[in-house]
Amino acid sequence: MKKVLIAVSILAVLILATVAITLYGRGYRFSFSNGRADLSGTGLLVATSNPDGAQVFVNGHLTTATDNTINLQPGSYEVRIFKDGYFPWEKNLIIEKGVVAKAEALLFPSAPKLESITNIGVNNPVLDPSRTKIAYTVTSQAVRKNGVYVLDMTSRPILTLQNSSSQIADDTIALFSKAKLSWAPDGSNLLASTSAQNTVSNYLLQANTFNQSPSDITETLLSVNSSWNKIKEEKEKAILDGFPSKTRKLVMDNFNVISWSADETKILYQASSSATLPIIINPRLIGTNSTSEERSLEKNGIYVYDLKEDRNYKIHAPTDKDRIFLTWFPDSKHLIYLHDKKIDIMEYDGANVTKIFAGPFTDNFVFPWSDNSRIVILTNLGNSDIPPNLYTISLK
Repeated sequence: MKKVLIAVSILAVLILATVAITLYGRGYRFSFSNGRADLSGTGLLVATSNPDGAQVFVNGHLTTATDNTINLQPGSYEVRIFKDGYFPWEKNLIIEKGVVAKAEALLFPSAPKLESITNIGVNNPVLDPSRTKIAYTVTSQAVRKNGVYVLDMTSRPILTLQNSSSQIADDTIALFSKAKLSWAPDGSNLLASTSAQNTVSNYLLQANTFNQSPSDITETLLSVNSSWNKIKEEKEKAILDGFPSKTRKLVMDNFNVISWSADETKILYQASSSATLPIIINPRLIGTNSTSEERSLEKNGIYVYDLKEDRNYKIHAPTDKDRIFLTWFPDSKHLIYLHDKKIDIMEYDGANVTKIFAGPFTDNFVFPWSDNSRIVILTNLGNSDIPPNLYTISLK
């Protein structure tokens, strides 16, 4: 009998300990108030930053450092994350009882480093579908140096970034230095369209090697384009087919897709009509992004839809007059936002718009480096006497 009592006691202690740990992990705290025991429910705020070691201010009070978790009473809080040498991160977060709220701050340097990638002049750079390579043409050098080049943003050059580019075609067979370039859907080939004496020729170039004898596909161009378009359509269909039918209908009925995030969980789109997006996930998920969403669409407005959380955010209203250009940052949590001849980075919900660069750059030739570490721009740094080159703006 004694052994049974001991076993039952141990089991009871284990159960109580498990319950206590579970309640603690969900933010509940045991305290004495007015002379009696009280079990109050709090929420958890997990604050992280890249780089780490930043200060975390809650409602203006220095509360902790990043990479830490704190308990807060349910309510609305202004959270500010700051580190010397970086732009601050700020957001209003809703803390709910027993729910984990996340403050994930990607901090950008206030004095970024500018570094050249090329020095021989660059024309019309084009980003490949995988967002890891940039193709461009060179026209200001000798015949052997003119032609088509590919910058590999996944390479790790030993000396300088200028070693990251490789020439894949020169001007000995065709005037590739003045070609219009477009990528194959899988990034393995480039279509180079050249013009000479009012005759247009089209060549297929392999992207990973020098093309001694480029394939002339002028007579089969329609077939190649048709094949590439089919691959693109099938890829987008495959992505949509992975989601519930209600989500597919919502996208097809309301979205003109601009681009998918790298992780394929978010859509940057232009509203095809004025409409109100129906709630797909009901009841709503807990612990989601607490930024206010916008489910009433204005035709031609630009939005981001989060497929996992069924939340929609307005990025740019159709009534705004300034010309803009938007593209995804590789982390799928940020957008590069070009407007008024400035380069900003914002969170996908429109929060924390940070001005990265306000110097001169050419058109919309701005590309994110594949590991989030920098941005590539085309610029002559305001000197009209020299051709533009590719430069990186360091973000770390």
